[in-house]
Amino acid sequence: MTPTPVLVAHGTRNPRGVEMIAALADAVSTQIGATRVAFVDVLGPSPAEVLRDTPGSAVVVPAFLASGYHVHTDVPREIAESAHSSVAVTRALGPDPVLAEVMLDRLRDTGWRTGDSIVLAAAGSSDPRALAEHVRAAAMLADVAGVPVRIGYVATAVPTVSEAVSALREEGHTRIFVASYLLARGLFHNRLADAGADGVGEPLGVHPAIVDLVVARYFEGVRSLESGSLSTATEGWSPVRRR
Repeated sequence: MTPTPVLVAHGTRNPRGVEMIAALADAVSTQIGATRVAFVDVLGPSPAEVLRDTPGSAVVVPAFLASGYHVHTDVPREIAESAHSSVAVTRALGPDPVLAEVMLDRLRDTGWRTGDSIVLAAAGSSDPRALAEHVRAAAMLADVAGVPVRIGYVATAVPTVSEAVSALREEGHTRIFVASYLLARGLFHNRLADAGADGVGEPLGVHPAIVDLVVARYFEGVRSLESGSLSTATEGWSPVRRR
């Protein structure tokens, strides 16, 4: 029996965010079969609820752009609470070079040209592991864009996106664009319009490359289940995979 894909996202009261995750799951389903959706925080169903209702093996794909508290704490706890006998969890979606390419596509759509300055706008986190991964995401974007990329945060961490843009202005940069390192439109993305940049890229959204990335993560989990041992992607997360 083919393992069931379970896409786990951050619960939000933003209907656009919920719709985006549903649309992503639908797009993934066309490639690997019916994909379940679960949420940590605020909304349900929870991963534990979905897994208790899932016969056979399952592969959990965390739809997060960095591995902070939700990935390291909430997801393992939920899987343990489900008592499911055969679950593999994959790496989070980000950071990944695929996301850098999508961000660059979004920037070009808003008028960015080679040589223009970029601020990567991340949601922010109090988890230093997530902040370190934001640095990696910015480096990946800098690699494909060919220009240095600053990081700005919408909440929780500093500098803010506005501060990052202002710092570039003070240094003499005349054309500055914000790359939205967010999955969907909502309050955080809306705040970027007031950052003082010359343009703001759309959120990552249901881009074909992101659909393919989720599918690739799923097959990582399938291989982990088939091998009977933890993959390097989940090494150290022993509570997450039960056999």
